[in-house]
Amino acid sequence: MTCVPTLRRRLAVVLFGLATLAVAFAQGDRKFTTDKTLATEARMFVQLLERYHYNRDAVRPEDYAEVVPDYMAELDPQHLFFLNSDKAAFSEKYAKNIYYNASLLGNIDPAYEIYYVYDTRVKNRINWVFAELDKDLNFSAEESYRIDRTKSEWPSSEAAADDLWRKRLKFDLVGEMLNKKTLEEAKTIIRKRYERWLKSNAETDGGNLAEAYLSTIAHLYDPHTTYFSADTFEDFAIQMKLKLVGIGALLGVDDDVCSVKEIVPGGPADLGRQLKPADKIIAVGQDGAEPVEILGMKLRKIVDMIRGDKGTHVHLIVQPADATDPSTRKEIVITRDTVKLNSARAHAGVFQVPGPEGVQQPIGVITLPAFYSDTDEGDTDSDKSSASKDVAMLIGQLKHENIQGLVLDLRHNGGGYLTEAIDLAGLFIPQGPIVQVKDSTGETHVDNDENSQVTYSGPLAVLVDRFSASASEIVTGALQNYGRAVVIGDSSTHGKGSVQTVVEMKSLLSRDLASSVDPKTGQAVKTGAAKITIQKYYLPSGASTQNRGVVPDIVLPSVDDYISGIGEAALPHALVWDQIPTSFFDGAPLNAKILTPLRQASLERQNKLEEFSYLRQNIDWFKIHQEQKLISVNLDERKKQKDEDDAFRKKMKAEKDVLAKGDYPVKEFRLGPPRPPKIKAPKKDDSTDEDDDSGLDDDDSDTYAKADVHLRESLRVVSDAIALGRNKELWAANRPPLTSAAGG
Repeated sequence: MTCVPTLRRRLAVVLFGLATLAVAFAQGDRKFTTDKTLATEARMFVQLLERYHYNRDAVRPEDYAEVVPDYMAELDPQHLFFLNSDKAAFSEKYAKNIYYNASLLGNIDPAYEIYYVYDTRVKNRINWVFAELDKDLNFSAEESYRIDRTKSEWPSSEAAADDLWRKRLKFDLVGEMLNKKTLEEAKTIIRKRYERWLKSNAETDGGNLAEAYLSTIAHLYDPHTTYFSADTFEDFAIQMKLKLVGIGALLGVDDDVCSVKEIVPGGPADLGRQLKPADKIIAVGQDGAEPVEILGMKLRKIVDMIRGDKGTHVHLIVQPADATDPSTRKEIVITRDTVKLNSARAHAGVFQVPGPEGVQQPIGVITLPAFYSDTDEGDTDSDKSSASKDVAMLIGQLKHENIQGLVLDLRHNGGGYLTEAIDLAGLFIPQGPIVQVKDSTGETHVDNDENSQVTYSGPLAVLVDRFSASASEIVTGALQNYGRAVVIGDSSTHGKGSVQTVVEMKSLLSRDLASSVDPKTGQAVKTGAAKITIQKYYLPSGASTQNRGVVPDIVLPSVDDYISGIGEAALPHALVWDQIPTSFFDGAPLNAKILTPLRQASLERQNKLEEFSYLRQNIDWFKIHQEQKLISVNLDERKKQKDEDDAFRKKMKAEKDVLAKGDYPVKEFRLGPPRPPKIKAPKKDDSTDEDDDSGLDDDDSDTYAKADVHLRESLRVVSDAIALGRNKELWAANRPPLTSAAGG
């Protein structure tokens, strides 16, 4: 979710009307043409980027030469089908004129010409695969396959491509055999996989190519700017309104693999607590039917398979994001439902944490999954709720429990409404600037908390991770700027500090175009939309949250820091981090006199406690596998590796169960209904406990995960801060630390 600025602050722009995308497609010869409407669309889209994108001055006409390899990679992300000679030929033919053709003529013919070569390469290669599957394959050779080829060169020749594909084919087959398939069964699965790839490729139409090509141009400016075709925009609108019956997950296709981009708070996937961001979905099944592999399948078709009637089950075969072996599979069963805001609401708990003298002290935890608002559709409560109101209500309940400190848990909080972020930060400070917003003209607007009332004034910590983004980073960074909270978590937050606006083309078209009718269908022409980055966020100090995110005061070891592709900095053409002048606010970062002892005490525990040893073992194991770029295709070696992985996971699960016995007692507070129990995938006859991926976040509790090391340490840090507050000699000023009056 992205932060949504209030209407009064939306960037007012005069936009050129872009006509609907229209492409003539001849099914027989697979020829695509650009009509006058599409030419106008392409031309105006580029002009729109040049005039109103935040990063417009950083992209020059000569930079458009990058569109050629970028578009090739859009079609062939793993660099498997094209050859290096194709890249050279396309660059020679098109690169110099990409900008001129698109911006002045609306000519996007390179999109089609490049695709024709790709289509031929795919057909030829898959027929080659079918022939290889009929041969005897050697799985005892000491060979390996590079599993991530996104940064590799395209093969230098047909012979090099054949050698690459021979290893890839064996890699695919070994992966299936490690999942208890015979060689013949594995060959059948792989054959069906590539048959679906052929079918999916045959369904590509000119609209798909135009959208991909225009979006490749848009990504020169930043990774969040894109063009939506009519179908894609329809899906986007449904997701944003949360009206659709489904699983409540935002999906994307990267490198021909469907991955989970975001879990919608309150949706079925969120309530089930098994599907995680960055998990890869390998297959989708329905009750009573075999799962269907979706590798290489179009996103729209995948989404259609996952959607369904309310109350029905969808079976997902998933490769967990933290899996150390690419053959690891886990079945997750989710009951389709509509998203319920009630289930996504903030919840709280009071933990009994031993203090310095061993005396139990009550410390509160408020978990906020998103910055939601009472304007959200789907909220059917007679008493409308919002993030800031709910957190204020929970603070009141926790005060009745006489809490001595508080942890605000913003892990996996992807953002939401900007106004809610401002109001929520205001619960902890008297008043003052919370965020600065700058547009492409350099004009800066400061959003302030105008309410001088403080809802909670005691010791405060904010717990974050790599998935804390946008509004979460604004709140975290502001409280850090004011010295109001100690920030704890992964090495940094996500780093999304930009604002996008979605421009629906229909509202911008001339009356004639907006009311035009498709002559083939007789129905009104559907229009697409443009999503464009128009602003950046800055903290009260003037530092951007873009790219770098917010760096915690106390960093805890985390596997998230080693999952590839997580965080804004991992995205190509991400906007840079920068600074603007500070706003005037009454606060300062935590004084070293306070922060140093808190950090040192935490580091001592990290070096001493068994739970951190457990955490580091998992991280070290994951790092070793993550750094292993080449994967063996020798069956015996892979079986040996799998046995070692299974033994390690079993050992870690046993250690986690022991650590869970030391979890602090907790009393829970919920504003909505309790989470439903997990739906466990039915065990296969030949399955064993060792086959399950135990994962670091495996959770069978009602609300709080077992042996949640980061949460436990955050509670201890708050306990340390409480102790500091009791000793006036340790204060950095004449006020207790981490309180609303401390001022840093």
